[in-house]
Amino acid sequence: MAGLYIHIPFCIRKCDYCDFVSFPCAEVPQEYIEALLREIALVAALPNRPRNFDTVFFGGGTPSLLSGQQLGVIMDALCKQFDINCDAEISLECNPGTATAEKLQAYRKAKVNRLSIGMQSAKDDLLMAIGRIHDHAQLLSTVASARGAGFANINVDVMHGLPDQSQKDYISTLKAACELGVQHISAYALILEEGTALHARARRGALSLPDADAVADMQDAGLLFLEEQGYERYEISNFSRPGFACRHNLNYWQNGEYLGFGVAAHSVCRMDTWTRWANAETLKEYYRLLQRGRHPRCETLRLLLADEMFESVMLGLRMVAGIDRMRFFERFGISIKDAYPNALDELRARGWLLENETHIALTKRGLDMQNAALQFFM
Repeated sequence: MAGLYIHIPFCIRKCDYCDFVSFPCAEVPQEYIEALLREIALVAALPNRPRNFDTVFFGGGTPSLLSGQQLGVIMDALCKQFDINCDAEISLECNPGTATAEKLQAYRKAKVNRLSIGMQSAKDDLLMAIGRIHDHAQLLSTVASARGAGFANINVDVMHGLPDQSQKDYISTLKAACELGVQHISAYALILEEGTALHARARRGALSLPDADAVADMQDAGLLFLEEQGYERYEISNFSRPGFACRHNLNYWQNGEYLGFGVAAHSVCRMDTWTRWANAETLKEYYRLLQRGRHPRCETLRLLLADEMFESVMLGLRMVAGIDRMRFFERFGISIKDAYPNALDELRARGWLLENETHIALTKRGLDMQNAALQFFM
């Protein structure tokens, strides 16, 4: 099965750590909705595109700026143009402060069945330090409204390594997340991306960040805490109750096919060869191409088999379960042990490799050192 991704590149205000393509806006312009509908129709007409879809994901930006009517129109177009499973996972990223109870009810009516809510921290001073527009009370209200609208599959995103954050602060946020009864928690370390407001403050010395050891200790303490609360780590930064792993992201990590719509969206599918493409990164160019009846692509890359194979390893080793040996062989016609004998020897020598009859995976230490581990496959 494959996935559909819809990028909504608008935010009331950009968070200080964010380097994603997004534009300040209080609501999603109708011009953007109309452009999305044109792109959906164009992509649906591609002869070699995937046929069946198991997931739909509205990402951003802030997809919860969509009105219920706008989201319904997009979903209607997707269901008309693509064969989407009746039990598909349909996710929407949601920021507290932008999703009213009425909107959430409309989203649920439009078949959205999974929410991913940007919690980040339970401490208001930390939220303010990273430029979030909400406070913890709004997060609690959003989760309550989501439950009231009938959502039974909710993720919250949390972050560690924030300015002046202590390990106690981080564990208190995880505790607050668990007490919400959510089914899924994504726990990420802050990364200072060049060009962001937070990066600029750090360069000026106006930011006090935990050092690398403190961040690693936070991560380890968080792993232990979440496992004690019954959340299973299934990917480097993702934890879920049994049966609630994010199917859309699992497809990414298994290097599966997906089609992306909207400004700066990416797609990958097999069109004779394994092919990736990216959409225009500005609204002006995205609109211009679609108004002329053209696909809004700015880059297309046809991968060699060796590159596709490496991508499958790079993504697959993010999962705790690792790489399925049989799936790898069926896809590439060679076993992973024969494709990368030296790399596997290096991982064994360092104690970073877990092996059984069906899978190859990284140990906990290997997951912590994933970038170093991947060097052996290049």
